[in-house]
Amino acid sequence: MLLTNGKLSLTKILETYVIAGLSGLLFYVLSLPIPWMLGPITGMLLWKTGTKRTLATTTVLTNVGLIILGIYFGQSFTKETFITVGPYIVPFFTLTIVIISINVLNSIFVTRFIGIDRVTSVFASIPGGLSEMVAASESLKANTALVTIFQTIRLLTVVFIVPFVVVHLFDGHSSRNNLFHLRAHESNGHYLWFAVSIAAGWLLRNTVPAAFVIGPLAATAVMNVIGIPLPTIPVWLLIFAQISVGMSMGNRITIEDLKLGGKFGWIYFLLTLVLITVSFSCGYLFAKMTHLSLSTAILSMAPGGLVEMVLTAESVGGDPAIVSSLQFIRLLFIILVVPNVLKWFFQN
Repeated sequence: MLLTNGKLSLTKILETYVIAGLSGLLFYVLSLPIPWMLGPITGMLLWKTGTKRTLATTTVLTNVGLIILGIYFGQSFTKETFITVGPYIVPFFTLTIVIISINVLNSIFVTRFIGIDRVTSVFASIPGGLSEMVAASESLKANTALVTIFQTIRLLTVVFIVPFVVVHLFDGHSSRNNLFHLRAHESNGHYLWFAVSIAAGWLLRNTVPAAFVIGPLAATAVMNVIGIPLPTIPVWLLIFAQISVGMSMGNRITIEDLKLGGKFGWIYFLLTLVLITVSFSCGYLFAKMTHLSLSTAILSMAPGGLVEMVLTAESVGGDPAIVSSLQFIRLLFIILVVPNVLKWFFQN
């Protein structure tokens, strides 16, 4: 629920941050992956379900959190990053197309046994942005309600399973070894430089997907590469950013939404597990085809959100700059190209 006016609004927002913050702290104490994001998502969902109370988030604070994380990710980029990524583009695209093709075929295959049309099934399971997939499916007369529900199931499954598996595969004690799952970038500079990063997110908000992450990330990366001294972002501010983004995600999801999936929800959960397995296998192949570490390769191929995968890369010693670059390329490809290809496929 979004509340923006009056005393009740401030009270609700503070209550939401308390619930989200305590949930993140619990996940941190339990050494769970990316605790300051997954904790708030879980806490919000359980609190709303158990108490029947409404909670409040604001778009402004969510965007502030995304901007902070975008700036932080951008500070990982160096000149070497761009030189390094170049040779990986062809194998990365090849394996990405393999993953998407297998996912589409599986989504069509299950429609032989359930009462859901092919268009709805494919758009319900494709690893793209939820809102973009819903909008694209609507133009092909799919059942957008089911697309929304099953995409939500896919999102939750990926966000929780991929970081958990990767963290325990590559660094089972990362929560304790890396304070708050983050590391500060050692640099000195003036915070006013970040106004350029903020402006980039704002200017791109209507033209680029995930603009409040991508814009600041790109602007900060450019400044870092050309040698502009940038200040270190405090750990507490990075934790605040993760909590803000996590509680926004948690507030958009309700148990009632998931229940609407009914008897077919488990099928799309299994499809997501297959998707994760295929992406991990392709990540292994990607590591063999390149000189990337296995953790970096798997997280680059993983069908998760850019923010979650880069934070996971941070926690297991992967290369966050490589992961963010390739995840951004994958995001653009899926959002800008895949829906149009699927439209052509289903209309012919």
